[in-house]
Amino acid sequence: MFTVYILYSKTRNSYYIGYTTNMARRISEHNRIKGKYTDHEIPWELVYQENFEKKEIAIKRESYLKRRKSKTFIEELIIVNK
Repeated sequence: MFTVYILYSKTRNSYYIGYTTNMARRISEHNRIKGKYTDHEIPWELVYQENFEKKEIAIKRESYLKRRKSKTFIEELIIVNK
């Protein structure tokens, strides 16, 4: 199972989109200080996820969401799917 996810940072009021096969591990990685871009936005919280059987489909969905580059689009997606 492949999960496309959106994380939210209250610290910077920003979103992060990615995909993984292990959601718990991935959130833990995002919330651990490691000297990377996303460190400044800790803590991250999971606000949206979609599951896919095939990796190729998950990657396409992740790319589609990232190409939107719109906070409004992301927030509407989250609200509609709550």
